[in-house]
Amino acid sequence: MNNPAPLSKRQYAYFMRCFSSWFNVAEGGKRGGKNVLQTMIFCAMLENHPNKIHLVAGVSNATAKLNILDCDGYGLLNYFEGRCREGKYKDRDCVYVQTKTGEKIVLVSGGGKDGDEKLIKGNTYGMAYVTEANECHKKFLKEVFDRTLSSKDRKIFHDLNPKEEEHWYYTEILKFHEMQQEHYSGYGYNYGHFTLVDNMSMTDEEIRKVLATYQKGTVWYKRDIRGERAVAEGIIFRKFAEDNEPYLFDEETDPLLARDEQGRLLHRPYKIVIGIDFGGNGSMTTFVCTLFFHGFHDLRITEEEGIELSPDIDAERICDKFVAFYRKCKDAYGPITWIFPDSASTTMINSLISAARKAGLPFRNITGCTKNEIADRPRMMDKLLNTGRLKINRKCARVRSAMGRLKWDEKEPNIPEDKNIGNCNDWWDAICYTMIDFADNIDLDRR
Repeated sequence: MNNPAPLSKRQYAYFMRCFSSWFNVAEGGKRGGKNVLQTMIFCAMLENHPNKIHLVAGVSNATAKLNILDCDGYGLLNYFEGRCREGKYKDRDCVYVQTKTGEKIVLVSGGGKDGDEKLIKGNTYGMAYVTEANECHKKFLKEVFDRTLSSKDRKIFHDLNPKEEEHWYYTEILKFHEMQQEHYSGYGYNYGHFTLVDNMSMTDEEIRKVLATYQKGTVWYKRDIRGERAVAEGIIFRKFAEDNEPYLFDEETDPLLARDEQGRLLHRPYKIVIGIDFGGNGSMTTFVCTLFFHGFHDLRITEEEGIELSPDIDAERICDKFVAFYRKCKDAYGPITWIFPDSASTTMINSLISAARKAGLPFRNITGCTKNEIADRPRMMDKLLNTGRLKINRKCARVRSAMGRLKWDEKEPNIPEDKNIGNCNDWWDAICYTMIDFADNIDLDRR
C-alpha cells in the first residue's frame, strides 16, 4: 500500500473535526491535497461504519473513479488493497470492500447532468463523498443529502476548486450551512481551505515549478494557487494584450523552424494541424495552422488566412480558399496531419473533403474537431503562453489581434464573450480547433 505524505497542520485539524461533523467541505487551490485528504478520511471511517452501502461521485463516473478510487495511487483501491474488488450492484458500478465490520458496498456515480440524481435513488447511504461538488448538478447534490438522512452515522464529504463568489453552490448550499453553524456550534458543518503549501508531498522546487506556470493576478492564479473565489472579468490574456513581443517568433530565427540549404525543415514537426471556423451571419471564415514539436510540448502558430464577412456561407469560395491554404501549409512545413473544421457544420466538412479529393490532396485527415468545455480553452492557452511553449508567427497579425482583444463574458463567468468584436472569436475558435483534440496530451504543468 502507498502511504501518503504527512498532513499539514490545517489538514490535520480538518481531519479531526470530521469525526464530530456530518457535512465536511474541503475547498482550495489545485494540488492542495484535497482529494487525498478526503479519501483518507472516507476510508478511515468506512472501516467501522455501521451502514453497508455508501456512495462516491463526481461530475462523471470516470471523474469519481479517477479522483477517489485511484487518486494518484492514494485512493480507496490503495487503502483497501487486497480487501476490495470492483464490480456491479443493481447494475451500477461499485467497489466491494472487506472491512473490520463486514463487507461494504461503495457505489460509484456521475452527478454532473440533469437526471443523474435518478442513478442513486433506491438506496440509503451511510456516507457519500462527492468530488468537484460545485461542478455537479444541484438536483444530484440534493438527492445525496436526502439519501443520507437515515444513515446511522451520517457523513457527507465535498471537495471543490473555487468558483466566483456568486456561484449557486456558495449561495444555495454553503451559505445555508454556514448560517446554521453560526447559530448552533454543534450543528456539524466542517469547512477547510487548502492551498499548494498544504501538499506536504511536494518539494519546494516542485512548488516553484508549478508557480512558474502561472501569471500573478490572473483568475487562474487566484483560484488555482491562492484558492480564492475569483471572478473572471476583462481582457483574458492581459499580459499578451499589453506586450505580445515575448510570445512571437520569426521563422528566420526560430530554432524549431530552421531549414537546410534546400529549404527543408531541420526539425520535423510532430504534428501539423489546420483549424477552420466557418463564417456566415456576419462572421469570418478563418484558417489557422499550428505545428507541434517535441511531442505536444512546443507549439507554433505559423499561418493564418481568412475570408471576410459575408451574410451567408459561400461554400465554393471557402473550398477554394481552403485548398490554397492547405497547399501553402503542406509545401511550407510538410504533410498535414489533421484538419479540424467546426464539427457543427457537417455539410461544409463534406464539401472540404470533396474539394481536397478533387485537388489531389489527402482528404482522410479532414474531420470535425472534438468539442471540449469552452471554459477549459482559455486556461490551456494561458499556461502555454506563460510557460513559453506556444509562440505565434509575427506575420499572423489577425491571430495576434484576436488574442489581445478576447474578453471574459460579463454574464457567463469563465467563458469568452461572444460579441466577436473585430472578429476575435472567429480567430479564437480556429486557433482552439488546432489544439483541443490533443488537450489531454498537452501536459500543462510540464515546462
